[in-house]
Amino acid sequence: MIGFPQLASDVLEACKSRGWMVATAESCTGGMIAAALTDIAGSSAVVDRGFVTYSYPSKTALLGVPAAMLRDHGAVSEPVARQMALGALTASDAALSVAVTGVAGPGADGDKPEGRVWFAVATADGVETSVREFGPLGRDAVRMATVETALTLLLEKAQVL
Repeated sequence: MIGFPQLASDVLEACKSRGWMVATAESCTGGMIAAALTDIAGSSAVVDRGFVTYSYPSKTALLGVPAAMLRDHGAVSEPVARQMALGALTASDAALSVAVTGVAGPGADGDKPEGRVWFAVATADGVETSVREFGPLGRDAVRMATVETALTLLLEKAQVL
């Protein structure tokens, strides 16, 4: 069990009430968001698929992130998070997607500090991005904070639209 069962259940219920399927595009969490959702019985009515795209080539092959974008901005960036979320929508039957890419740690990645995570949530109406600076909490804590934030963003989007 990944954690956040009530939050994950709320996401599933909100999406189910709209008839929406969900897709995840995950880098630093390695599938933990999809796992949190699929830990809930009945999640197959809402979760379409999850993409774990840890490497640059996988982001390009599975989500359509241009290699030049990765080269110019790095994986931990707003443009890459945005394209990951859009790519997850395009490559799935989902109406809602979330993407995460960040530095879980330990340590910084070049000029990108430990704990920086970019989020993107996409629907047919567009993409919203945000960045969180969780700080050097340690790898496990950054990843768990990322899962909780991603689930919260999904819930907010499913309830607002």
